[in-house]
Amino acid sequence: MAKIAKTNVARLLDQAKIPYELVPYEVDENDLAAAHVADSLGEDINQVFKTLVLCSGSQHIVCVVPGNCEVDLKKAARAANVKKVEMLPMKELLPLTGYIRGGCSPIGMKKPFPTFFHSTALNFEVIFVSAGVRGLQLRIAPQQLINYVNASVADICKD
Repeated sequence: MAKIAKTNVARLLDQAKIPYELVPYEVDENDLAAAHVADSLGEDINQVFKTLVLCSGSQHIVCVVPGNCEVDLKKAARAANVKKVEMLPMKELLPLTGYIRGGCSPIGMKKPFPTFFHSTALNFEVIFVSAGVRGLQLRIAPQQLINYVNASVADICKD
């Protein structure tokens, strides 16, 4: 088996002494959806979380939600204590976070942003989030991840 190259995300977790596992999957450039990732991993879509970046004027917030869930912009704005939020335009993702679509991780962005995990993350012993590149997921205990990125937990998905 090929050795998995450590991402910056993995190095940061190593430094913090937080246990995790890197789990590779087959990337489909035409299907970057979380459902494809969950299928490739053979995991429950509710446990495979996607990292979305939203903006409110010049402020940015990060929402980490289950793969089959859509962020509720009103709930996300309430959680972040701002009037309204919208999805960050795709072209701004890489310059802002250092990550590309399909490889955005809540760990190790260029600078820390207020981060919100959907409350269901705590229903699982482990969840999956991007390890910072397409084709690699991080298997990690949700509470440790939430503590590490100094995130809040909130109901931020559409019902």
